[in-house]
Amino acid sequence: MIPGPMIPVTLLTGFLGAGKTTLLNALLKHPGLRDTAVLVNEFGEIGLDHLLVERLDEETVLLNAGCLCCTVRGDLVRALTDLAARIAAGQPVARVVIETTGLADPAPILHTLMTDPAIARRFVLDGVVTLVDAVNGLATLDSQPEAVKQAAVADRIVLSKTDLAPDTTALLARLRALNPAAVPIPAAGATPEAVLAAGPFDPAARGEDVVRWLAAEAHAHRHDHHHDANRHSDRIHAFCLTWEQPVAWQGMATFLEMLTATRGASLLRVKGLLDVAGEVLPLVLHGVQHVWHPPVRLAAWPAGTPRRSALVFVLRDLDRAVVEQGLAAFMAAA
Repeated sequence: MIPGPMIPVTLLTGFLGAGKTTLLNALLKHPGLRDTAVLVNEFGEIGLDHLLVERLDEETVLLNAGCLCCTVRGDLVRALTDLAARIAAGQPVARVVIETTGLADPAPILHTLMTDPAIARRFVLDGVVTLVDAVNGLATLDSQPEAVKQAAVADRIVLSKTDLAPDTTALLARLRALNPAAVPIPAAGATPEAVLAAGPFDPAARGEDVVRWLAAEAHAHRHDHHHDANRHSDRIHAFCLTWEQPVAWQGMATFLEMLTATRGASLLRVKGLLDVAGEVLPLVLHGVQHVWHPPVRLAAWPAGTPRRSALVFVLRDLDRAVVEQGLAAFMAAA
């Protein structure tokens, strides 16, 4: 059987809260990306981002929650192999976008996409698009090695939240030092033409560090199939709180404001899909450290999703009990 054309795969990465899902939704509105399959990976007990990808259909797949380590890399291979079979059966797919968790080290993902024989038969890595938060970017690059790797491997760097950070001079200088080949573009200019079709991905063009990371990944993958388990410090953990009954918005909002003011640096990511008392439509909540975006109402509840509230926290140096007990107290008082 003659194989079909190779399907380009774009890796969409960036640290927690940089705006990956927002960018993905904007890109998917373009008619040329109608036949795009989306794979979403998240860090934590319960994934939400796949519910917030606006074009939800059978081509949107949630990979197992967690880091893209050995278990999820196997899941990635299976997802792409299954997709290849559906393409062969006539399903139109022109491109695949993989949205990673913000805590993902891109090296194991790139290694899998470039070396797994099952993937290589039908897919080709077309490039890496990395989102960088203009507000928290410098601090994140200083404190999170995953963010450094995400920026260094990028073919395209997209700078988000520039409206909240009028002076990006220092951040741009840092990004140029990490990756001179990728000229950052503002999120407003991140059209499919500007950010996609960047490949094929060439590690050598990204510099010696990228080549070294991928070589180390190949060695580790051969000799220790559980080496990813320790990628993230015990200081960072994720959990999800759920409520079956509508939640009291005033109590939740007041507690989150207080938590942000006192422990904002520990809030690596907060995101929620909420059933608010007195509201018909779901409310989407996004926060990163000290920055909160205005809540957004969706046009409808995501298909097949039970009507309940889910709030995901990714925290650093902050116990779950502090958040859970404080939130319960404020909501009960409201």
